[in-house]
Amino acid sequence: MNSGITILEQAYHGLFTGALIFLALMVVLCLVRAVVGPRIADRIVAINMMGTMIMVMIAILALLQQEGYLADICLIYALLSFLAVIVLTRVYMGVYLANKEKEEQKHGGD
Repeated sequence: MNSGITILEQAYHGLFTGALIFLALMVVLCLVRAVVGPRIADRIVAINMMGTMIMVMIAILALLQQEGYLADICLIYALLSFLAVIVLTRVYMGVYLANKEKEEQKHGGD
């Protein structure tokens, strides 16, 4: 009976390790999308996806290491990631509206 639990724990460990490797690859691909673009909106979405995947990675590490404080770190990271995306979106919208206003004034003055 005890060996069955050990086999199950090993299976979960392998599954979680595989998920971490897959998520790490996806984070790298999102980083490429955030750098390459082509638009600002693509970059913001890529940064948001990276934050979400990193939260999942922290949660998986909390399960693997059996450390409860990592779940708290995951929640704090979720809050910071959300706020960062909101700030980036607000900055982008401010720049977009300012450029749009300049274009309207340029074309309106002709």
